[in-house]
Amino acid sequence: MIESHAEVLVSTHDLSHEEWLNERKKGIGGSDASVVMGLSKWKSPIQLYMEKIGELPKEDSQSEAAYFGNILEDVVAKEFMRRTGKKVRHRHAILKHPDYPWMVANVDRLIVGERVGLECKTTSAYLKDKWTDEEVPAEYLIQCQHYMAVTGYDAWWIAVLIGGNQFLYKKIERDDELIRMIIDKEKDFWVNHVEKKHPPDVDGSEASSQLLKSLYPESDPENDIDLPDQATLLLEGLENVNHEMKTLTTYKNNYENQLKNMLGESEKGYASNYIVTWKSQERRTVDTKRLKQERPDIYQSFLKTSSSRTLRYKEVN
Repeated sequence: MIESHAEVLVSTHDLSHEEWLNERKKGIGGSDASVVMGLSKWKSPIQLYMEKIGELPKEDSQSEAAYFGNILEDVVAKEFMRRTGKKVRHRHAILKHPDYPWMVANVDRLIVGERVGLECKTTSAYLKDKWTDEEVPAEYLIQCQHYMAVTGYDAWWIAVLIGGNQFLYKKIERDDELIRMIIDKEKDFWVNHVEKKHPPDVDGSEASSQLLKSLYPESDPENDIDLPDQATLLLEGLENVNHEMKTLTTYKNNYENQLKNMLGESEKGYASNYIVTWKSQERRTVDTKRLKQERPDIYQSFLKTSSSRTLRYKEVN
């Protein structure tokens, strides 16, 4: 058996899911690496930071995608063995880097007799274009390089089941330059943010937006505050962006209207390597104003209350 240079943080034999989640808070794992590198669309650095310090609101249940990903992991591993003739084994432990204890790894499988690992994935058919030719999504490339950093291994296979009916597997070679970048970024995140309880900046990602909604779902009308000086710079930047967006919208409408005028009554047109369509379509909606007037009882019974917060600003003298 070829072993890595990694140390064992904790054995995962008989470890409950809750205990496993608590152990993950002790370091940066493979799925966390792309978040630290700013390449994840599912999670932002500030969200990961709050997760690691235990201040993130607890989720009620595991997502269906994550659930079935775990269920199908064994299927993907077995199919990889069938197609390649390689044997794989479990490593029932959360591993840690010998020099950087905050760098941890809970690997899917290791290849028997080689200094190589295997990452098993499932994904939607809508994302199949991300796997064309030799391409591997950036977040998974970073994850596998992270595992190679922790284990000291030379390469990592990644096998993916796409849409439940397409199977691919690709080999990722060790990239020491990229690994050094990953280590530096993870060290900065852990030492300067997590250990010092100093949160990273909130960014413009959808993940950050969702986090802020969950942290501050309701406003307090009795709580007015003076914002820091940085708020003025942000508002000025927002003003500039809004102005540019209005200008771009005007250009967009101009180009679209000219194309519509060229099409006239035609539904479809051709231009070089483009196909342009302007189709008639019907959209049925409920006339809520009429329903409220004529059948207020039905209108009231189907009302749904939702809560949200809207950011607005105005300049005052």
